[in-house]
Order: sequence, then C-alpha cells, then structure tokens
Amino acid sequence: MRILLVEDDAEVARFVKKGLQEAGHTVEHAVNGRDGLFLAASEQFDLMVLDRMLPGGVDGVRLVETLRAQGNRAPVIFLSALSAVDERVKGLKAGGDDYLTKPFAFAELLARVEALGRRPSVDAPSTKLKVADLELDLLSRTVSRAGKRIDVQPREFRLLEHLMRHAGQVVTRTMLLEKVWDYHFDPQTNVIDVHVSRLRQKVDRGFDVPLIHTIRNAGYMIRGEG
Repeated sequence: MRILLVEDDAEVARFVKKGLQEAGHTVEHAVNGRDGLFLAASEQFDLMVLDRMLPGGVDGVRLVETLRAQGNRAPVIFLSALSAVDERVKGLKAGGDDYLTKPFAFAELLARVEALGRRPSVDAPSTKLKVADLELDLLSRTVSRAGKRIDVQPREFRLLEHLMRHAGQVVTRTMLLEKVWDYHFDPQTNVIDVHVSRLRQKVDRGFDVPLIHTIRNAGYMIRGEG
C-alpha cells in the first residue's frame, strides 16, 4: 500500500517508516500537520498513520476532520501518547478508523495497518498503474508489458512505480533520490543512471516503442508515445 505517515518524533518516524517499507509498503513522511494535510490533499494514499499531537498549527484530529470534509475516505490510524478514553473517542469521532497508544509494538501497528488495508472501500483507489501496454500491479508487486511478465528487483519496482505515477512528467534525479532511495543529499554516484539503464533494458528491449526516456539535463520520463 501507499501510506502517509505524519509524525514529528524523528525516532518514532524512522522506526515506523523502516518497518512499513520492509513489509513491502511505500511510505511518504511529513513532520507536521500542515505538510501532512498538503500531501494528503494533493496525492492519493491507501492509508494514513497520524500522530495525534502535531506541530504546524494542524493537529491530527483537525487534519482528519479537514480531509473527511473534503471527501477523503482513506483509512486513518492515530498514534498517540494520550491514552484517556475521551481522547480516543475524540480521534475516532473526527473520522479516525483506529487508535494506537504509545508506546506500541510495531507488530501490532502492522497488523492494524494490514487489517484496514483489507477492508473493502466503495471508492478504493486503483491497485494498478498503466502506461501504454506496460502495467504495474501494486498488490502482487508484478510488472508486465503486452501481457508478458517482467522480472524486476524491489528497488527497480519502486523506481518504475514513481515514474509511472508521474507519467508524462519529468522526474528529476533529486526526486528519485528522495522518493526511491530515501537520500536527502546527492551521493555523487551514478546509482540512478545504472538502475534506470537496467530498468530500460527490461521494459523496452524487444518492443518497437520505448517508454522510458532520458530528458537531457533534467531527468527521466515515462510516456506512451515514442
């Protein structure tokens, strides 16, 4: 699943993000309520994990109330040091689906995330991405082109997913370093070029129309037209 984590405690955020990614999920992290609200309103997430108390003028309850008022129905799990029944009720009444009190075991959070992920939704987002005859299945973590299965490594899958979510747009090296490698600095290596080259070999070799393009001095783009 694609999960939004809004948590201002750096240690908790690192612990949760790492665990969710190891379980196969894609995680976007915001450190305050304002940034979290912007991400949640502008991008599509399958589930959100929110700290109850957040800096930035928008706490977890207000964030969820705002999203629900906008028609966003993505499941929400609150994380909170506030364990009083009244606080849990307030979070659930605001539109939260579950409430986990800190400190917590990651195994329990993961079980709750996956339980909410199995819950059917009438407006559930698509679990497949398509560009021309290339298809990426987010649930089975598989890739195929013209019906032919393409074997990709986990990092290649994340790279292709990011390119496909931004099909027709230039994706910069900086964006890929942050979103696919979790680097917030340029390591001054050709790691991206190597991975894109490998991915291009797998996706485009044997087909008349190339999908992955290098945009000189800008980055990369995946698009259906040649």
